[in-house]
Amino acid sequence: MDDIVNLKNIVERAKNYDSEAFGQLYDMYFDKVFRYAYYRVGNRHEAEDIAEQVFLKALESIPGFEWRGIPFSAWLLRIASNLVIDYYRSNKYKTVDIEEETNLALDDSHDPEYSAIREFDRKEVIKAIMSLTEDQQQVIIMRFIADMTNEEVANAIDKNVGAVKALQHRALGSLSRVLGEIYNETRSR
Repeated sequence: MDDIVNLKNIVERAKNYDSEAFGQLYDMYFDKVFRYAYYRVGNRHEAEDIAEQVFLKALESIPGFEWRGIPFSAWLLRIASNLVIDYYRSNKYKTVDIEEETNLALDDSHDPEYSAIREFDRKEVIKAIMSLTEDQQQVIIMRFIADMTNEEVANAIDKNVGAVKALQHRALGSLSRVLGEIYNETRSR
């Protein structure tokens, strides 16, 4: 409860153009917004640009933000979702070469073999997610990458909780099939 009161206080300060408060919101939510954008577009640099645009739009729009039972993170991810749609509509994107994304999330504290296996797994998951429908991608990324609840996802994508659960169920089934095919394909090599 204290976290919600504290967050509301920070948001209210940000609505009054308190740059320190907005900086706190940026620090609290940038990683979540970036991960969402990254798993939607599959390119680190484009995801960083989209995440930055989210916070620019949020800065412009925050005076009009009202608490309506929707978490602040859902509001930010709705902005991110709209920017991802704009990104694809603009036709300025390039086909993502997952190979060029190999340095993301590598941890030098592990041995090279572990890092290579982890990177292979991450790339295959991204490919599998990109094979889902737009709505399924959003639900999977918001639920499992951005760690949102079904209710938060429903608010962010303007659907009811039942629809979110159904999308999640179908998406997980599709991911299971796609990743199973990838696994079988790599085993047969």
